[in-house]
Amino acid sequence: MNSTGPNTVSFVEQYFAEVQSIADQIDKDKIDAIANELATLRINGGRLFFLGVGGSAGNAGHAVNDFRKLCGIESYAPTDNASELTARTNDEGWETVFAEWLKVSKLNEKDALFILSVGGGNADRNISANLISSIRLAKERSASVFGIVGRADGFTYQQANICVHVPLVNDKLVTPHSEAFQAVVWHCLVSHPSLQINQTKW
Repeated sequence: MNSTGPNTVSFVEQYFAEVQSIADQIDKDKIDAIANELATLRINGGRLFFLGVGGSAGNAGHAVNDFRKLCGIESYAPTDNASELTARTNDEGWETVFAEWLKVSKLNEKDALFILSVGGGNADRNISANLISSIRLAKERSASVFGIVGRADGFTYQQANICVHVPLVNDKLVTPHSEAFQAVVWHCLVSHPSLQINQTKW
């Protein structure tokens, strides 16, 4: 979209202004706190389970690679196993697909969930019920819950031990901004001196 006049800001300019605003506002102390918690998780031999749907599922798989390779943290994403994911969805339903996977993995008090989500789930509206059931399981088993979300009124933000909220700067672009900053935040974490033990290639 091109500017149509001297007072008109192009879409691209506005988008990147919003990115800058988010970067300025995001809670850096919470990111630091998650880094410290994950360093303790690694010392204690805990595992990190990344949960996300849609674009966040793609981010989850990428994050698993980075935390395993760069930080030496045993990490998994249920969505990386398409066969089990689709079998459980078909046979048991979408709501429990992650929770049942976590039960087989014997989720315990040393472990943590890391939720990547735009809304973070809403129990009343039955949105991202699979994330909600997983968080409830984690609470039952005294596992930690971390997250990066775009909504502060969602289930993840309200229930997590520590959850980074991507500041809402434009209602119409909450999804792309949230999913983009999931990547910014986790790349910050895997580069954090408290966590990174292997350098990147480049």
